[in-house]
Amino acid sequence: MIKKEMIKKHLFTCSVTCVLVLISGLTVFAKTTRRRVSNNHAEYKFIYAKSDLSNNFSFCDEAIPVNDQRISKKLRKSLVRSSFSHIQSYVLQEEAAKLFPIIEPILKANGLPDDFKYIPLVEAGLKSGVSKRGAAGWWQFMPGTARTYGLKVRNGRDERYNIRKSTIAACVYLKELYKQFNSWTLAAAAYNNGEIQMARAIRNQSEDNYFRLRLNAETGSYIYRVIAMKEIIERPERYGYKKYLDFSSSTLPSELLAFN
Repeated sequence: MIKKEMIKKHLFTCSVTCVLVLISGLTVFAKTTRRRVSNNHAEYKFIYAKSDLSNNFSFCDEAIPVNDQRISKKLRKSLVRSSFSHIQSYVLQEEAAKLFPIIEPILKANGLPDDFKYIPLVEAGLKSGVSKRGAAGWWQFMPGTARTYGLKVRNGRDERYNIRKSTIAACVYLKELYKQFNSWTLAAAAYNNGEIQMARAIRNQSEDNYFRLRLNAETGSYIYRVIAMKEIIERPERYGYKKYLDFSSSTLPSELLAFN
């Protein structure tokens, strides 16, 4: 009987000790998490505050009205979210160094503004595989849209991953969107959201200025993300990156040109 009582007391003591250790561990974890969140928030506010909007920001030579407080706020947030302190990656610069020598001459040959070269970095720069909706490749074409613009998506062959062919297809599509909306900014937004949805938003709101339109969260921030990407690539040092890549490299990986 005495032995059983001793065992019970021992088990009780062990249980209490385990609970105390667990509580102590959770307390330390909570304090560490609060400290980390606080530091990240402080860093975010610091970068946000120092984001310089004195430059003449533009997309495809269409000026961004940064004097509008609502617009400047959205642009600053996009710049912060693309900064090195937030992403912690040089992948975007590396991808730009590989892709731009292929994309730039195709855009020029098709009469599209050079700024569209940043769209693949926004669409798929840090992604891999197929999206939940089925979009894939550098220009994130849906299978049906890809086929409409001449890309083969069947029998294990997916030309959405061929940067040269998919860029040509994207050029054709974007030119059609520009013809419909008479604005490269709206064409880019329609590329993200679809021309039917964009036309409906313009009609329902009697507004054809992207920056004044009320759009879904993704499309409403899309142009800001493209502009932020342009800033990061063109002025990396301002946003915590090092400028060390040569975009004129003639050595291009064969897998970017080959069929899958």
